[in-house]
Amino acid sequence: MCSSDLNLALACALLAVAQPTHHLFVGTYTGPNSQGIYRIDFDAAKGTLGEPALAAKMTNPSFLAIHPDGKKLYAVGEVGESGKRKGGAVAAFSLSPKGELAPINDQSTVGAGPCHVTVDPSGRAVMIANYGGGSVASYRVRADGGLEEAASFIQHKGNSANKQRQESPHAHSVNTDPAGKFVYAADLGWDKVLIYALDGPTGKLVPATPPHASVAPGSGPRHFCFHPSGKYAFVINELGNTITAFRHDAATGALTEYQTISTLPEGFKGASYTAEVVAHPSGKFIYGSNRRGDSIAAFTVDQATGKLASAGFASEGVKEPRNFIVDPTGKWLLVGNQNADSIIVFAIDQTTGVPKPTGVSVKVGKPVCLRLLAMGGAR
Repeated sequence: MCSSDLNLALACALLAVAQPTHHLFVGTYTGPNSQGIYRIDFDAAKGTLGEPALAAKMTNPSFLAIHPDGKKLYAVGEVGESGKRKGGAVAAFSLSPKGELAPINDQSTVGAGPCHVTVDPSGRAVMIANYGGGSVASYRVRADGGLEEAASFIQHKGNSANKQRQESPHAHSVNTDPAGKFVYAADLGWDKVLIYALDGPTGKLVPATPPHASVAPGSGPRHFCFHPSGKYAFVINELGNTITAFRHDAATGALTEYQTISTLPEGFKGASYTAEVVAHPSGKFIYGSNRRGDSIAAFTVDQATGKLASAGFASEGVKEPRNFIVDPTGKWLLVGNQNADSIIVFAIDQTTGVPKPTGVSVKVGKPVCLRLLAMGGAR
């Protein structure tokens, strides 16, 4: 190899190292400062963000899910009606290696106000939660990544102690277990996590046995996640400002509560509501977001028992943290500040788990969902 070839190869290698490593997709509430789904380059080596680019125009794409093959993205449109159809919308997009989105199709969510979407691990089914309608629906994924009409629609029926917020069911999230056998729907209005068995080939949901797990009256379960081991699951309670921890039976899908812990600093005064709960990829830490309280709560996880203990809080630059994620390396925590129109980056202390401010931020209108995809489409 001549010296010029060697220099070119070295330059290309350095350029490759310097390139951002992930696409960050951002779901928003649309308005004067937002038109839909945005894409931002994220460098996981440095924890830096590029400038936002509009990836797809859509009304209120408030939650996103990326297909396991990294080639499709799904988004709910949080509206009461979609065109002439009853209910909101769930849209399917093709996703190029460059992070470009192209619409495939969309379907009605049947119920009003869809607020959450997930894809099962096999990539054969998509599930959504309707907050306004208090219901869940599931869809079979077509060969081209588009969605068939709803394979299942299940209306929740119940209420709970808070007469202002729990007058009726409000399904707030849907998540699968690691094996893709069961779907868990946290219902804020009913104080239950509903459990459904998922038939992957058809995309249909049927109530499991047992059909649900309950939290304390007035808690308002919102979002849900599994520990990487699959042995434990966690639901964050919006109205109670708590996280409830469960032991998970992989065979039956059953959840057994073993702990409920506050997400707020000791002595906190005033109103606050939680939003998101996320497990660190190492399994050593769990995080929850406090809106109004404007902080990210960090907890350590006892690896033998699954019990949580408060590790500390991150609050610098945090304002109405609707959604946040931990990157796959476990080094960075990215927060969407809904009412500050910004996304900020924290560095995670690998010993304590507490996020530390980096000063990295970018402006995006009403960011309410963050999802990362490695460049090139690999998850």
